Amino acid sequence: MPTDTLFASAALFAARTKTRLGAVLSVVCLLTSVLGLTGCAGYQLGTGSAPKFATLFVAPVKTEALIPQARAELTTRVREAFIRDGRVRLVNSAESADAVLEITVAGYKRDVAVTRADDTGLARRFDVTLQARATLLNTRDQNHYFTDRLIESRRGAMADDGLVPAETQLLPVLGESLAHEVVGAVLDTW
Repeated sequence: MPTDTLFASAALFAARTKTRLGAVLSVVCLLTSVLGLTGCAGYQLGTGSAPKFATLFVAPVKTEALIPQARAELTTRVREAFIRDGRVRLVNSAESADAVLEITVAGYKRDVAVTRADDTGLARRFDVTLQARATLLNTRDQNHYFTDRLIESRRGAMADDGLVPAETQLLPVLGESLAHEVVGAVLDTW
């Protein structure tokens, strides 16, 4: 009998401990959930800043660098990036816009990143940098939000099949990266 009593008291002790542990864990989980939800109550998607203008005209990109067919490609990429962002509405003329964005491609530079194993005088991979200056004009009062802000985009190009095809394939990627940087410069807090 004493053995049965000993087992019965051990089982009772284990049951009480599980009940207490369960209650403590329930309270801890409840408090964690409440604190977590109240901490996230004020969260908003996006940058949290509204643009100072509702409509934007993106002027055709000007270029000082010798990059074939870059004007149309870069203008298209920038316009598409603003459309995807959705915080401002693009318009087709400067007269109907609250702000006008002008972009000038100021430089195009290629640096050797990796040389070929069989000939160290030849490049296998280049880092290509596209530099642009952006100006944002407030058309209501003719003041500038910013002038000649430098924006850079850098990507790597493998030259295994030749430099010209690699750079041709890289221009849309550089344009997309530059467009992302331009949207950030125009719409995010200055």
